[in-house]
Amino acid sequence: MQQDLRHLALAGLSAIALSLPAAAMAEELHIYAWSSELPDEVVQDFAKATGIDATVDTFDSNESLIAKLEAGAAGYDIVNPSQYAVQILVKKGLIEPLDHSRLPGLANLAEVFRTVSYDSGNAYSLPYIWGTTGFAYNTDCITEPVTSWKALWDPKYKDRIYMLDNMLAAYIAALQINGYSATSTSPDEIAKATKSLIEQKPILGGYNSTNFADLVSSGEACLVEAWSGNVIQAMADNPKVRYVLPDEGGTMWIDGYSVAKNAPNRDAAYKFLEYLLQPEVAAKVTQLVKVANTNAKAKALLPAEITGNPAIYPPEDRLKKAEFILDHGEAMKLYQDGWTQVKAAQ
Repeated sequence: MQQDLRHLALAGLSAIALSLPAAAMAEELHIYAWSSELPDEVVQDFAKATGIDATVDTFDSNESLIAKLEAGAAGYDIVNPSQYAVQILVKKGLIEPLDHSRLPGLANLAEVFRTVSYDSGNAYSLPYIWGTTGFAYNTDCITEPVTSWKALWDPKYKDRIYMLDNMLAAYIAALQINGYSATSTSPDEIAKATKSLIEQKPILGGYNSTNFADLVSSGEACLVEAWSGNVIQAMADNPKVRYVLPDEGGTMWIDGYSVAKNAPNRDAAYKFLEYLLQPEVAAKVTQLVKVANTNAKAKALLPAEITGNPAIYPPEDRLKKAEFILDHGEAMKLYQDGWTQVKAAQ
């Protein structure tokens, strides 16, 4: 399957390349992307088919992306924000409206990704891949099924619980366990969530956003708050690892691509975006990074072990309750102040 997808992707891009003038073949492209979400093989396929030399720099948080662009980083053509970061970058004038006339492949997006609340009509961002935030546990340690965030506050797993070392991710669980929305801007609700995180801290093994999947796979952790895409390999290597989108909802995230303000290689940027919209390319991305794509036609090209994996494509009944994390606006200061308290607590 993977070899077939490679041939399909190269064939499709070769056809695009043949339609380009010779001068275009000397183009270059500079991409600022989430680490591990844009496979090098996909970038190289694009380069081979079009002659466009793509350079990829990576970041590890939306806040890093926003800060770098806001500080005046020049030279990037395409950037890779998640949904709430799209809203912030639009407000700050750091990304450009998309020219849909240059992206006929937008018709390949599943309907749900053409009607996203954070970017009406995909005006500024091309949805690329998506996943969820929930938790993972090891059945060697936890023998009964667990389905609620409450398990991460259970003292019987003391020192073997890990939360993501990410402010907004930690607050997802703390807000939802109290019955609040993960996107709350209420001072009282954020304060209650802060209190819950402080109360949880004595039973934590720590905060970890890097190798939490390894910790739960090895059994060092009983359960960990998790981004779905990070635990796929752990589940493949160890069938005792389970991923759960919690009863309270968890969240859904979408990472997309946007054209940076004053992109120096705008033509190359649009060619790459159109490339990502091809079903065979989207399917290849999912096979390589084990994260769901946004392409309606790509799912049919994927094997059952991917489409049937609940950490990649969660059951619809559980996905319905998942929330988007959106721009918190002025309430972000409340989160930052609360997070400072949490980190300082003993």
